Amino acid sequence: MLTSVDRLLFVRKVPIFKELRDDFLVRLVSVMDEHSFPSNYTIFRQGEEGRSLYIVLSGKVKIHIGSKTLIEFSQGNYFGEMAVFDAEPRSASATTLGIFQCLELTQEHLDEAIEETPEIALKIISSLSRHIRKLNNRLDAAEAKR
Repeated sequence: MLTSVDRLLFVRKVPIFKELRDDFLVRLVSVMDEHSFPSNYTIFRQGEEGRSLYIVLSGKVKIHIGSKTLIEFSQGNYFGEMAVFDAEPRSASATTLGIFQCLELTQEHLDEAIEETPEIALKIISSLSRHIRKLNNRLDAAEAKR
């Protein structure tokens, strides 16, 4: 288990939270749950309701649709972020690739933080937009190779 200070230092480096002030981060990390999962554990399945995003502390996770892997994430990355902003079912599944540790931020906790400090939403939306652009560029590059 990470101490509160270790969580703050770790989360401060995660792209989606990088631009947030420390007082915002302290609020968010204080409500995050820490989880450990074994190898080949399905954290969530495509089609399930989702209300959390996850930050990888250690290990790897693959995001996949059926047997097709879309992307793998390792330490310092986040996934499942769409679920904290809409009520739509998960668009893919997430399965661990080895022993895996993560932090979980629920939609409820993020909503409370945004209610207290609305600027959090703008910072996170900006970061998500950059993330989506990178994924689009990656898909475009993969299509061009075909």
